[in-house]
Amino acid sequence: MTTRFYHHPGFLEHETPQGHVERADRIRAIEQALLEDQLFEEMERVEAPLAERDAAFLAHDEAYVETLLKTVLGHEEIVQLDPDTYAGPHSIEAAFRGMGAAMAGIDDLFSGRADNVFVCSRPPGHHAERDKAMGFCLFNNVAIAARHAQKVHGVERVAIIDFDVHHGNGTQDIFWNDKNVLFASTHQADHYPHTGFVHEVGAGNVLNAPLAAGSGSHEFREAMETRVFPALDNMAPDLIVLSAGFDAHRLDSLGDLNLDEDDFDWVTGKLMERAARFCNDRVLSVLEGGYNLHSLAFSATRHIARLMKG
Repeated sequence: MTTRFYHHPGFLEHETPQGHVERADRIRAIEQALLEDQLFEEMERVEAPLAERDAAFLAHDEAYVETLLKTVLGHEEIVQLDPDTYAGPHSIEAAFRGMGAAMAGIDDLFSGRADNVFVCSRPPGHHAERDKAMGFCLFNNVAIAARHAQKVHGVERVAIIDFDVHHGNGTQDIFWNDKNVLFASTHQADHYPHTGFVHEVGAGNVLNAPLAAGSGSHEFREAMETRVFPALDNMAPDLIVLSAGFDAHRLDSLGDLNLDEDDFDWVTGKLMERAARFCNDRVLSVLEGGYNLHSLAFSATRHIARLMKG
């Protein structure tokens, strides 16, 4: 199994205020954990390319993109975009490299250069709606990747699976009426951004499986086995895209779920079984949340190791 790992020093340069949980140390923690394990020496590491401005238009309104760029690039200091979302002079490059890596990862999957891809980027993206930055997110990388797959590679059916502790409201917003894209999410119920209720179904293509605060491995795996996996099997996608957030870990302070590294390893393996069955192993995984550096590093490396093993 050939796994490509996209990274870039520019991801460390995205600015947030001192003490903000979405910080460069998140990337450093994952990179350090990878260096300490010989398993990852065989993984192909690729520097994230810089996407063109038009790439953002695949998932976002042009007016939103232009306004955001003008707002951020017009200042030399960090700009506050909403109560917890910030951007600084280097944030736009980091965001466009995140988009570029996600799109290049899709190209890798359909050219045969890789069986699966992990994009180790920041800022995250799954809260970014068509016309709004929020939840630490500027642009929605998984949505842009899915649209790129549809537009450039003629992909008919895309499944986006999100297991971050927070609901991917941005991804849901972007694909609300697209029957060719399944968006399925497990997340903590009644938690930021206070969306992702069971009754939110889009055009029949949205599946939300909220988990009560305090839920752990049993509830998470049951939601996957009884709701998410059957929907995935029914769709038989040509591509699986993952919003890989690791903040549902029991040590993460931004949520109240009690998963551990074994759960992320398990769900990755189950998703890869379906990728082998339906879409020639094609999986693109993009980093979302995860704010306890210890649990993030261990969870992400278990996830990547499972991608490599198949």
